[in-house]
Amino acid sequence: MSILIFLIISYILLSISLYFLFKKTDVDPIKGLIPGVNFIEWCKLIGRKPIYALWLLFPIVNIFIFTGMAVDMVRSFGKLKFVDSALAVIYAPLAFFKTAFNDQDKYVGTTLTLEKEYAKRMQDAKDAGNDYEFKKLAENNPYHKSGAREWVESVVFAVFAAAFIRMFLIEAYIIPTPSMEGSLLVGDFLFVSKAAYGIRTPQTVAMIPLLHNTIPKIGSESYLKSPSLPYYRLPALSEVERNDAIVFNWPAGDSIYLTPQRSLSAFQTSLYPPNVQAGIKKYGLRVRPVDKRDHYIKRCLAIPGDSLQIIDNQVYVNGEALENPSKMQFNYLVMPNTLPKNKLKNLAKYEITASDVNSYNPNELALTPEQAQIIKEQFPETQIAIKQNDKLDHPRSIFPNDPKNFNWTIDDFGPIYIPKKGATVDINSNNIALYKRIIGTYEGHDLTFKDGKIYIDGQESNSYTFEQDYYWAMGDNRHSSEDSRFWGFVPHDHLVGKPIFVWMSLKDGNLFKGIRWNRLFKKANVL
Repeated sequence: MSILIFLIISYILLSISLYFLFKKTDVDPIKGLIPGVNFIEWCKLIGRKPIYALWLLFPIVNIFIFTGMAVDMVRSFGKLKFVDSALAVIYAPLAFFKTAFNDQDKYVGTTLTLEKEYAKRMQDAKDAGNDYEFKKLAENNPYHKSGAREWVESVVFAVFAAAFIRMFLIEAYIIPTPSMEGSLLVGDFLFVSKAAYGIRTPQTVAMIPLLHNTIPKIGSESYLKSPSLPYYRLPALSEVERNDAIVFNWPAGDSIYLTPQRSLSAFQTSLYPPNVQAGIKKYGLRVRPVDKRDHYIKRCLAIPGDSLQIIDNQVYVNGEALENPSKMQFNYLVMPNTLPKNKLKNLAKYEITASDVNSYNPNELALTPEQAQIIKEQFPETQIAIKQNDKLDHPRSIFPNDPKNFNWTIDDFGPIYIPKKGATVDINSNNIALYKRIIGTYEGHDLTFKDGKIYIDGQESNSYTFEQDYYWAMGDNRHSSEDSRFWGFVPHDHLVGKPIFVWMSLKDGNLFKGIRWNRLFKKANVL
């Protein structure tokens, strides 16, 4: 709300500043106060056609158009210095008021026309061989920019443009973990379309450009939580479909401890022994807004309104077996001994390498079912079988973190309903664990419990109606993926975008280990 008030006040100040600026021209000052008309007259004063003002109606593009018009306006009053242009970009109303009330600043004409005319005079003198006239014009050229200024303006514009492209249209990501292997590999660099599921306007506006949430080396947050904008998403180009790879903000990443190894949510930290917790908590708790939570990439297995269940590693949606990714992996135990490295070298052509070996258990390999079959054929003396992951370090680590009522494992999970906007479910003490984070965190209600009863915003409740859609996301590396089986649903407002293609791929994310040339320009959203 504070940002909306700021924008309204800024527009009012802009209109008033145009009123006073127009007084220095032959334009009726009253037109500066009339919405729409003021921008049309503004275009005329800088040498643009009135129709040019229509660009201001297009989101994102209008930011570049407005800043360009602001710079051209002060230039039309003879203010050609870098500091004048910078002030016009930073806050146009202030630049316009400064120009309007400075008696020395006069309207000299449409800057775009004047600059073209001056450039033509210089070219005519050069073509005519009039070196004296050309040199004189060049020395007195009011539009000439020094090399340093050209360089600074180019860098500023490049950063400005890159920041907005990254924020609204396309962003580059790197795969840091094996949770999506073998579909997407560690070291894959992806382009992700942010327009696919609807451009999400920024909520955090005070930030260091081109940084997501932390400053490299320093480690501190790269943004300020205030001021902030309310959540808004433009219409989507496509809908999320089952088995789509999606990029989203980590739902559990609202309160985290950032250790040198990784981010740990406050809940994850609570599962560790007290002495380990103490070591983690020394890094300090960080509370992050939605758009500054860590980015995750997983495969969406269920969409709003679906029912999902995992039975013996097979995912079922609405009672039917879901098509498995062609490169889906599981952890396999190799007995009685590990495969020697020389044997692994012989398996490289099957994309089975030393990186697939679990560093904590060398008898354990991450493989596709096809790769496991190859090992059986190549080494018949070896026994190999999928590892049964029904025993985890802590029973509460599995969503909904309530083993008393939901005794699920990552291999046998559900059934679970994926919430859909507008749908209503019954809630009680036995199933509230499924929805308490939705109600209290994602949808911002006051959820309390008293005498076995549930209260939402102070009212006793036995049902709840969802206010947005939710999704179920899992990694293709089913035994090495921290996903919805651990932290639950992905809210619609956490969706970031859709992966497009791999534009670079480094072996194990290390340039010195080489480039995977066969993965360049490979589609990223494949099953």
